[in-house]
Amino acid sequence: MSVLTVNNISMSFGGVKAVSNVNMKIKHGEIIGLIGPNGAGKTTFFNLLTGIYSPTEGEIIYNFDKNVHPNKMKPHEIAAAGIGRTFQNIRLFSEMTVEENVRVGFHKNIKYKAISSLFRTLSYYKEEENADKKVMELLKIFNLDGKREELSKNLSYGEQRRLEIARALASNPKVLLLDEPAAGMNPNETHELMELIRWIKDKFDITIILIEHDMSLVMSVCNRLYVLDYGKLIANGTPEEIRHNPAVIKAYLGGEDEAC
Repeated sequence: MSVLTVNNISMSFGGVKAVSNVNMKIKHGEIIGLIGPNGAGKTTFFNLLTGIYSPTEGEIIYNFDKNVHPNKMKPHEIAAAGIGRTFQNIRLFSEMTVEENVRVGFHKNIKYKAISSLFRTLSYYKEEENADKKVMELLKIFNLDGKREELSKNLSYGEQRRLEIARALASNPKVLLLDEPAAGMNPNETHELMELIRWIKDKFDITIILIEHDMSLVMSVCNRLYVLDYGKLIANGTPEEIRHNPAVIKAYLGGEDEAC
C-alpha cells in the first residue's frame, strides 16, 4: 500500500510553474531520492508535502490510519499527523541547548494537560521522565549525548545536521523528509550519514524521502529515485535505471553521451 500518493500536483508563482503535474506513489518503508538540477522545484515540492504551500492544482494524500490531506491542513497539523522534516538551511533554536532542541520535537507526544503542569501531578512527572529518557536515547544514537548541555549554535556543521534529524525523529514521524542532509559534510561524514539513514529506516520503521545532490549517497541508499527538471517529473526508477536514463543525463550534463 502507498503511504504517499501525489496526483497531478502543480504549484505556480505568478506565471511561473515551479512544480508541474507531478505524480508519485511511495510505499511504506522505502527510501526515496528526489533529485534534479538547481532550481528544479525539489524544495518547493517538499513545501507542498508539508503544507507550507498549497498546490494550485492536484492532490496530496498521506495514507495513514486516518488519511492526511496537506492541501487542507496547516503545517503544524501535518507535522502532528506524522510528517517530520529537516531543511536545506539548518533551522535549529540556536540559543537552546542540544537537549532542549530535541525535546521540542516531543511536544506533540506530551499527554499531560496544562493543569498537571501547573500543579506538578504524578502524570506530569511520568511524562517528563519518559520524555527525558527518549531524548537521551536519540542523543546517543546521533552521538550527541556528550554535548547535551551545549548550545546548538556552538556545534560543528555536521553535528548540527545530525541534531536537526534527531529533532525531526523526536516527533515520531511516519514519513521523514530530509532536505540535502549531506550538504557541507566531508566524505567520511557523508558515509556515516548513509549508514545512519539506512539504520533510521529500519529502527523507526518509517518512510524516508530525501533531496540530495551527492549522487554517491542517493545511488547507494535509495530504493527508487524521482527526477525533477524545471518543475516537471522527467524520470523515476531504480538508481541503476536513472543512472542510464537519457533524459536525466541531458538534464544534468546538457548532452546524451555520458552517464551520471
